[in-house]
Amino acid sequence: MLNKLNPWKSQNQPSSLRDRKIQIQSQEVPSHIAIIMDGNGRWAKKRSLPRVAGHHEGMKVVRKITRLANELGVKTLTLYAFSTENWKRPKMEVDFLMKLPEEFLGSFLPELVEENVRVTMMGNTDQLPAHTLKAVKKAMVDTKENTGLVLNFALNYGSRVEILQAVKQVLNDCENGKLDKENLNEEVFSSYLMTSDLEDPDLLIRTSGEIRLSNFMLWQLAYTEFFFTDVLWPDFSEEHFIEAVEVFQSRQRRFGGV
Repeated sequence: MLNKLNPWKSQNQPSSLRDRKIQIQSQEVPSHIAIIMDGNGRWAKKRSLPRVAGHHEGMKVVRKITRLANELGVKTLTLYAFSTENWKRPKMEVDFLMKLPEEFLGSFLPELVEENVRVTMMGNTDQLPAHTLKAVKKAMVDTKENTGLVLNFALNYGSRVEILQAVKQVLNDCENGKLDKENLNEEVFSSYLMTSDLEDPDLLIRTSGEIRLSNFMLWQLAYTEFFFTDVLWPDFSEEHFIEAVEVFQSRQRRFGGV
């Protein structure tokens, strides 16, 4: 049965698209989908526009894909919004990216609240501008009681930093007697990561034709299904998202077994 989110669904979508959604929902829907949203700059360059125009267009796609993921019954959608390496970009571009959460959440938050979406964030907050952090924290507070889709932003996030921080905390807890090193296993170590309250992703989508992880969830993606597409993020449509889920559903996940 289709999710009853009528305000979020296009009333004029082609019947073939509706049929594909119904077919997807009749099978196992990936519980956690992670997306590396790549290609904003190239999208803008192809149109002789400044790079920030691509980021602004990409923000519109975030809204569209969030709505669709919620409609399909995805439990968690993690979006790689800003990496620890992105600080190397030109200051004007970084400043613009730091303003996007305010604009995005400022206009989209009422819908997220209404549609039972819970906003979370993973990443180090120390370097984030106060106005960026304020917008994200407001969204997290306003949606904390929601029980539907978890919209998780990876903001100032880097997987190597995350793992190193976890290792340091494990060492501290062993030294302080809070953890016996003999009890350390994958499950315990995962509890020290920024995703401790989330399941590992079932499906990773990366746009723009790049085929690498770019320091994203290196521990968590151990058995994730990957879907790479040449489509630039601002051109990523509902059809492309549905295709990725259909490919996921066509694969056999054996997790090392037979």
